[in-house]
Amino acid sequence: VKKLYRDRDGGMIGGVLAGLGHYFGIDKVWIRIFALVLLLCYGVGVIPYIILWIVMPEAVTTAEKLEMSGEPVNISNIEKKVREEIENVSDRIKNVNYDEMGNQVKTGADKIASNAGKFFMTLFNIFAKILGVILILSALPVLVMLLIGIFTLGTSAFVEFPWSDFIQAGNFSDFPVWTFGLLVFFAVGIPFFYLMILGFKLLLTNMKSLGNIVNYTLFALWVISLVLLISIALNQMMEYSTQGRVVTKQNLAMNAQDTLQIKFTHNDYFAKSVHDRTDFTITQDSASQNVLYSNNVRLTIAKTEESMPYLQVEKKAKGRDLSVAKQKAEQIKYGFKFENNQLILDNYILTDVKNKFRDQEVELTLYLPKGTLFKMDNSVERYNRTNDDFFNLYGEDENALYQVESSHVKCLNCVDTEFDEEFNEDTVITADSTRNVVIKINGKKQEATELINTKKTSLTIDKNGIIIKKE
Repeated sequence: VKKLYRDRDGGMIGGVLAGLGHYFGIDKVWIRIFALVLLLCYGVGVIPYIILWIVMPEAVTTAEKLEMSGEPVNISNIEKKVREEIENVSDRIKNVNYDEMGNQVKTGADKIASNAGKFFMTLFNIFAKILGVILILSALPVLVMLLIGIFTLGTSAFVEFPWSDFIQAGNFSDFPVWTFGLLVFFAVGIPFFYLMILGFKLLLTNMKSLGNIVNYTLFALWVISLVLLISIALNQMMEYSTQGRVVTKQNLAMNAQDTLQIKFTHNDYFAKSVHDRTDFTITQDSASQNVLYSNNVRLTIAKTEESMPYLQVEKKAKGRDLSVAKQKAEQIKYGFKFENNQLILDNYILTDVKNKFRDQEVELTLYLPKGTLFKMDNSVERYNRTNDDFFNLYGEDENALYQVESSHVKCLNCVDTEFDEEFNEDTVITADSTRNVVIKINGKKQEATELINTKKTSLTIDKNGIIIKKE
């Protein structure tokens, strides 16, 4: 009957697997292969090996070695086993080749170094393949988007690019739009193309090179595209280097005692609400003509020494030089009307697409003489840019009545919310009515107002003539 022992003589580490081979009658090589597969595939085997190493006794004596192999323990078998061990030991001593042993030690060290190198190379290859997949997944979508962009640049087909409005609004350079798209494709696409190729080379070790002709051609295209794009960018900067302005003045004929009504209005053809805002976009007017539409309109209230209020319309645009900039400013279309003491201002500007986008805007300055009364629609708040020290717009209160004074605009019927909040934090007074009383101070009669509330109050004068209120 076989017994389970660890075979240290036939084992590599602790003799556990060799002992299991004796016990089950299986070659220990297959046991080792099975254990290695479990270790690599499932990460198990180390703990069971340690447990078996602890619980399995080592076959030390000749009798234990016979029991491990299943041979009967008798004098003849013991004698035979001892003789075999002595012969093995003597043969090993006789056949010892110390030079060969030295070479074996050296060879073992080389194997360890070689195995370590193979291990790290395997890790490096795994990392390289993961990096290759990342490069391919990063570069391929960019190339596809750029390819689509060449055919959709300047249109709304397939996909809306973040820069499409900017390109549409202007065809911002003198180059055709498709030329700009092609240059961007080469300048951005070629580096991403090589990143994708690098990713495939990391995945496929036998992938062939593109060849010198292809590489040099793509490099030349990339350099040329980059140079042309830089040239276009510099040219574009020049197109915004100078600002031109055109100023017009419109008198607003009204009586000094009348109240001026101010409001902004929108065009239903371009927007759904007066509160809708956009920097610029290309749309069509009622005549189906492409126009550049923008809500870059600002209003400022100012005081004038003239007797009649007037509106100053300042159109602004940028260009390569002052002449070009002024010409583009003149092409801005802006409308307003004044009737029945009501000033109605457009909240948008228009210009022809051929003028291109050049930061076109309109600044409105409403000059009002001292004493002028006016009201504002709630639409004005979005477009008002007046300094708060001169004119503080009270939110969206359309009933607020304002009057121009010497240094600022005063609201005649607004509640000073800041004063009220500060006052209410410290004191709350409930009053039913007030009455006027006459008080003598230093022999002179002066009129004062007494507050009558739920509590009894009285006014007294101290010896210094100061009025004191007592409750």
